[in-house]
Amino acid sequence: MPSGSLAAAPPSRRDAVRLLVGERSTGAVGHHAFRDLPGLLRAGDVLVVNTSRTLPAALDAELAGEPVVVHFSTRRDDGRWVVEVRSPDGRGSTVRRAGGPAGAALRLRGGGELVLDRPLVAGADRLWVASPSMADPVPRLHRHGRPIRYGYTERDQPLSAYQTVFARPSADGRASAEMPSAARPFTTPLVTELVSRGVQIAPIVLHTGVASAEAHEPPYAEPYAVPAATAWQVNAARAAGGRVVAVGTTAVRALESAADGRGTVRAAEGWTELVVTPERGVRAVDGLLTGLHEPEASHLLMLRAVSGDALLERVYAAALQERYLWHEFGDVNLLLP
Repeated sequence: MPSGSLAAAPPSRRDAVRLLVGERSTGAVGHHAFRDLPGLLRAGDVLVVNTSRTLPAALDAELAGEPVVVHFSTRRDDGRWVVEVRSPDGRGSTVRRAGGPAGAALRLRGGGELVLDRPLVAGADRLWVASPSMADPVPRLHRHGRPIRYGYTERDQPLSAYQTVFARPSADGRASAEMPSAARPFTTPLVTELVSRGVQIAPIVLHTGVASAEAHEPPYAEPYAVPAATAWQVNAARAAGGRVVAVGTTAVRALESAADGRGTVRAAEGWTELVVTPERGVRAVDGLLTGLHEPEASHLLMLRAVSGDALLERVYAAALQERYLWHEFGDVNLLLP
């Protein structure tokens, strides 16, 4: 990654980012402002958006006298949480630390404890299954937590900076550890213009876990839901020749988890462990609006499945040449069929 290629803070306006467009059928790569999006889509296209809200999921804690930061990632059905324990870096962010040990009790800011039960994956130590002493840590997070941020950002931002225009409270209280950031540049006026041009908006829910994965580490199971109305919209659009464009890799994962081998989508909910790869391909998704991903990110497998290698290489070469910005506050990439 070139120096200066990581977006350190939100732009002055949500939609004040660039849009890099790649078309698989022609191999063309074009440069646009994000506000040009309505003119790049067609009446009858469907944008599939993730409505998960973002938690202030980073909470200060103490482990055996050592200051640490707990990233609350995913609430399991048994009430325990998948968490990542990290060390403060002295600049308001965190760095990787060795996980565990099993049985260790963390004292949480605001009171209460979190006991590390076991690694999420045997033999690994980054993510742990942990038992909180309180019935529900989410109110504690809203009182004492803050949004997760990493060292490339220059300062803490309010939680509102990490909510998208599509975010809605979930009936079961779940939310995302980190923002489904591909949708961050959308504004209410832009959504209104899209709908006025005949572009449909279809919601799914996928509550994302922490993104600070190890190199080549695949995503783990996450809770998702595809409503019946969204399944109908997607199937009807494809039957009529419209394109299904997922807004973010989370929307791809949810929609593909609800699709059968022929690409027909049905209402579905539960936990998905699906990893979309070029070998598997995509069945219900025609295009993808996403951020720019670092070289070792597992999400690049999904992008290759949507775009093919040749187009993706051209898109990323153009992004590097034109100094596009990476990560949640950065520029956006639209991959079309």
